Amino acid sequence: MNACDGGLDTHKFKTINDYIMDKFMFLFRGSDVYQPGQSPEMLQTLKQKMVDWLVILSEKGMHIGSEPLESGGKLVNGKNRTIVDSPFGSLKEIVGGCTFVQATDLGEAVEIAKSCPILDTNATIEVRPVQKL
Repeated sequence: MNACDGGLDTHKFKTINDYIMDKFMFLFRGSDVYQPGQSPEMLQTLKQKMVDWLVILSEKGMHIGSEPLESGGKLVNGKNRTIVDSPFGSLKEIVGGCTFVQATDLGEAVEIAKSCPILDTNATIEVRPVQKL
């Protein structure tokens, strides 16, 4: 059993440090639902599935926070601080939001990401450990 399907396997813990959870960031990129011409109902259905998924993670003590991003923005570039509109490149590369979770290690964080419903819409989730300061 792992954290995604109901609980932690306590047999793998040996010391108090093994109980300390690491923080990971999920960056959500692209999704068929966010492509031009999709129905508002498809977007609403995906949003509800994402909320339901986050509630489950919260109930397990794994969800730290999430932030969806608006589609607009600016890119501030280099030494000259050049400003560029729409810095996102192709639609599949747009970062639509991020979520922070707690997991015992990168493997468990990847398993959590694999349970995310946005993947059913051809999205990509970049799983990144948050550096400890």
